Amino acid sequence: MADFKVVVSDPKTKSYQFDVKGPEANKFIGKAIGQDIDGAVVGLSGYKLLITGGSDKSGMVMRPDLPGPKRKKVLVATGVGYVPKANGMRRRKMMHGKEISSDIIQINTKVVEYGEKSIEEIVGGGKTEE
Repeated sequence: MADFKVVVSDPKTKSYQFDVKGPEANKFIGKAIGQDIDGAVVGLSGYKLLITGGSDKSGMVMRPDLPGPKRKKVLVATGVGYVPKANGMRRRKMMHGKEISSDIIQINTKVVEYGEKSIEEIVGGGKTEE
């Protein structure tokens, strides 16, 4: 079974991290960067989330233009996972494909559609008065 840390970024406020385990985690396997998922998987019913990236167990970043769920060594000039030190510089780097597999540890998502309650209310991150 796969276990994931799902980071949900709310463009209006901040980011939240959820641990997804067991059968709920299996709903992520086979999905790719750019696909929508139901927020109920992480406990945010009524929300719709967009997968924006992630990283595997060794810290290799997922690259949206690299097909498949495996790691590959690719020649990159710009983009996710590489910032060149000079113009025209390229480098061969190990990167993970855009498809989620059991090797992935962290999945980054962004809120696309909001539910009735705010994420703060659902998570319980509001202040309690004594």
